[in-house]
Amino acid sequence: MRQIVIYPGEDGFWLAQCPSLPGCLSQGLTKSEAISNIKEAIELYIECLEEDGLLVPEEKYEMMAMLV
Repeated sequence: MRQIVIYPGEDGFWLAQCPSLPGCLSQGLTKSEAISNIKEAIELYIECLEEDGLLVPEEKYEMMAMLV
């Protein structure tokens, strides 16, 4: 399981990133598309690390919503 962050970009696209995998970013025209795209990006990211014999970073982030 991986945590993701999703937020609206300035260009009308939704941006998604996986903080535990540096540089693992994606986008989509809708939230749903961005989530689908980041899922694929995470899978490919991990696959590439494993193929190269590199360690896959553990999920170390905990997400929290806070009212301010």
